[in-house]
Amino acid sequence: MIALAIVVSEFNGEITSKMLEKAKEHAAHLGARVQYVFHVPGAFDMPLAVERLLKKRGVDAVVTLGAVIKGDTRHDDIVAENASRLISDLSLKHGKPVALGITGPGMTEEQAVARQEEVPVRAVDAAVGMVARLRKLEKSVARGTVVIE
Repeated sequence: MIALAIVVSEFNGEITSKMLEKAKEHAAHLGARVQYVFHVPGAFDMPLAVERLLKKRGVDAVVTLGAVIKGDTRHDDIVAENASRLISDLSLKHGKPVALGITGPGMTEEQAVARQEEVPVRAVDAAVGMVARLRKLEKSVARGTVVIE
């Protein structure tokens, strides 16, 4: 079984709470277990929580969920770009998948609402799929073959 942790932003909570429910529902549909759900104030705050969860022995992957909506300044660009970059770096550092389920930047509230069901499904699919593929890779390497389909 694949054990997931989910880090979800409280900012734009009317959207992210629906994203969380959809992610949990889809994980169960795939046979994955949501081991932890950790709420952070906003997407910018996610990397620290992601790192702590990646250190947990029982976590195979982390799913991040957030909605970064365009405001009057470029703040949304800065938040989304930095959060996604740091999250990617943490995945490489810890050798575990971290799925990016953060919508935006440059997104309106209407666009965020339109994506609140699709994005968490894709993020859970990516996390579960990467864990499965990495497990196959490890078995393949142990057998001396490296063909992964």
